[in-house]
Amino acid sequence: MTKTEKQASIVSLTDKFANSNFFYFTDTSGLTVEKINQLRRICFEKGIQLQVAKNTLIKKALVAGGKFTDDLDPVLSGPTAIMFTETGNLPARVIKQFRKSDTKPALKGAYIDSAVYIGENQLEALINVKSKEELIGDLIGLLQSPAKNVISALKSSGGKLAGIVKTLQER
Repeated sequence: MTKTEKQASIVSLTDKFANSNFFYFTDTSGLTVEKINQLRRICFEKGIQLQVAKNTLIKKALVAGGKFTDDLDPVLSGPTAIMFTETGNLPARVIKQFRKSDTKPALKGAYIDSAVYIGENQLEALINVKSKEELIGDLIGLLQSPAKNVISALKSSGGKLAGIVKTLQER
């Protein structure tokens, strides 16, 4: 790779890191070409961009994009593939689904909205991270709950009250 190609790669990665709040670092080494293509196809269908890059270029791009932390330093060793996404838990779900047929890709780390998750043991925690849409739905449900309870109580009380008035009227 020439120096200009490296600079172009760093600029491209910097732009992706700067514009993404969710990215995962994985190890796909040991996968056959067929398996890599299958993983790329799944990622494409789910809207995840999978890219392989050299660790030194990734580190320079992270620093330039303002997303580098010291916690990510140990992650950037060995073969590294980056998964860029718009939804925080989607790559973790793809990794888990893909592992049903293989042992890779291995999760090295993830950057979720300024929180850093390091290591394989964080996969389940990442799967359980809720997306923005899920959190908004939960919040709306919580806000609607008290109003629904009041309306329900008023309806049931009104029925009881009407029953009592009718009984008194008949007597």
